[in-house]
Amino acid sequence: MVQPAPGLIQPFVHKENDMPNLTIQFIDGIATIVLNRPPQNRIDDQLVDELAAAVTAIESSDARAVVLRSEGNDFSFGGDILEWPDATVHELRARFEHYMSVFNRFERLPMPVIAAVHGLCFGGGLELALRADVIFAAESATFGHPEQTLGIVTVLGGIYRMAERAGRSRASEWAITSEKVPAATMAHFGIVNHVVADDKLRQESMAFAEKCARGPTRAYAAHKALLRAWAIGGVAAADDAMLDIAMPLFETEDARRGIQSAVDALKSGRPRPVLEFKGR
Repeated sequence: MVQPAPGLIQPFVHKENDMPNLTIQFIDGIATIVLNRPPQNRIDDQLVDELAAAVTAIESSDARAVVLRSEGNDFSFGGDILEWPDATVHELRARFEHYMSVFNRFERLPMPVIAAVHGLCFGGGLELALRADVIFAAESATFGHPEQTLGIVTVLGGIYRMAERAGRSRASEWAITSEKVPAATMAHFGIVNHVVADDKLRQESMAFAEKCARGPTRAYAAHKALLRAWAIGGVAAADDAMLDIAMPLFETEDARRGIQSAVDALKSGRPRPVLEFKGR
């Protein structure tokens, strides 16, 4: 695969004179997706189409880690509801099916995906952040499912992804009450991985992504596939998929180097060296 040249890419422009709501940058093996739709980074058709184009660009690149973040005061207020009242249920279903498909493609990228969340992260914005493998949150960040206050549900899979991380009872309470949940509480219940100072969010999330990009990313992709098998069918399904997913790793350059270095260290009585993996 060919690595795109470093720099900003405008993956999709919806209409002739529209500005992009999302940009993507490739630097040193990290793809950084930035939401930038002032003032609230609300999710609409254009942004979702741009996200789909960004996922396609990442899939055809040599990126080994992904960071998702936003410009402005908030990560995202969620869906842009302005057009919803005039849409038929059929039109809304088609829209949400498309959104779900793109979000799921993003979730299934075969590499570590890190979300850096600041400000308010609500509704569809939270459902997008939940697609990441690791969530960094600024200390002042708040999260919530406002859908209940509109008489609807989390149509992009938020409540059960929340339950997968925090448990059914906690996910139910947050969805029913639509309360604003601080980052520290989200971390306590396993939704957020790391809470950092507001002015350190970008630095800390990028440092983590850089560490991931130097790691055995083929092995991480396999772990991600196993976790998906487990989420779908439990331990038995993951056991059934295990060897089909795991055994090809033994043919990779990373695994051959890693195993040989461990054998050499064991035979010589020396500590095993820290390797920088190539992702192949």
